[in-house]
Amino acid sequence: MAIPKPGKPVRGSQSGKPIMALFDLMGRRWAMGIIWQLSDGPLAFTELQKKCDLISPTILSGRLKDLSEAGFVKRTLEGYVLTIPGEKLFNILQPFSELATEWEQMIINT
Repeated sequence: MAIPKPGKPVRGSQSGKPIMALFDLMGRRWAMGIIWQLSDGPLAFTELQKKCDLISPTILSGRLKDLSEAGFVKRTLEGYVLTIPGEKLFNILQPFSELATEWEQMIINT
């Protein structure tokens, strides 16, 4: 399956807007989890697989291919790393962690 591209219809939207293409890509299984795990630095394939709760090698390989093609991840001698756009994406995702913690407390206390 090709990566979603701005200017083209994507899952859930025919508009071609870049944000919809990004939402489609990030909505793929494990895409955000891989970005999250790589935020601490390079990881070899097997290390990344372990950090992603033993994601299947097929899914991990496919998602790394998608994220690489989209320009968010690249492979280096040290392992897979976030690119500058990948780091920007992580910085945008990071506040979700704070919101999730607040949400957890709200759910627990109701």
